[in-house]
Amino acid sequence: MQASTGTQKYEFNKLQKRLRRQVGNAIIDYGMIHEGDKVMVCLSGGKDSYTMLEILMNLQRNAPVDFELVAVNLDQKQPGFPEHVLPEYLDARGVSYHILERDTYSVVKEKTPEGKTTCALCSRLRRGSLYGFAEEIGATKVALGHHREDILETLFLNMFFGGSLKSMPPKLLSDDGKNIVIRPLAYCREADIAEFSRQMAFPIIPCNLCGSQPNMQRQVVKEMLAEWEVKHPGRLETMFKAVTNVAPSQLADRNLFDFEGLEAKQRQRQETRIDTLDLLAREA
Repeated sequence: MQASTGTQKYEFNKLQKRLRRQVGNAIIDYGMIHEGDKVMVCLSGGKDSYTMLEILMNLQRNAPVDFELVAVNLDQKQPGFPEHVLPEYLDARGVSYHILERDTYSVVKEKTPEGKTTCALCSRLRRGSLYGFAEEIGATKVALGHHREDILETLFLNMFFGGSLKSMPPKLLSDDGKNIVIRPLAYCREADIAEFSRQMAFPIIPCNLCGSQPNMQRQVVKEMLAEWEVKHPGRLETMFKAVTNVAPSQLADRNLFDFEGLEAKQRQRQETRIDTLDLLAREA
């Protein structure tokens, strides 16, 4: 029994170190957090945001730069929402936090036709509320808990249903130019986050605003990616690497690459080659 406990502890430590390393690498690679930043950690009560907060708190203790963390939960006034759970958890952990109360639930229910998914409108209203609050409290960064699979799912959703090749970047400037949004879990696997959350016994609050929506497009894409990973282990890792390794000249977006100017580039290279050959001939 003791050996088993020791093995479990060893595996948990490995998992925690892996998540810390991946979050740390993402922060460094994309310049997510700098000296003096006030990072608003958006805490929904799900496994991803709990994990993000825990790993950021861990990194904060050992980081070469000083930064502040403040957790913010948006209470959307969903019926039956357990309002006590997050304050009790955050108080016990000694985390600075705010509970932001906005009745987006009623708006979503009123505006969404029967049978349609609520996620798109809910997400927009939630982002608007959180971004505005970030300004109020002087947060310099807004941290969201999206992970590797979220990024890949969004890529395919945009390709399949939006006709665009885009996803969730690890770092972005909001449309109004007022907030810098970061995704510290960008390199992390959802399975690792789920296991870490289970072992940490986070008090998970399920999102029940929309109820069961089995035909939701994101769920269909999620299942597709999960099936690919089972049949071809490592495929998701390769796909995510592709998101970070884009070759604009090998796609077809005229705004990203100057296809019209290829002839001029060709002539320039030929002239350079001829000049080089003439120089070599003279030197010979």
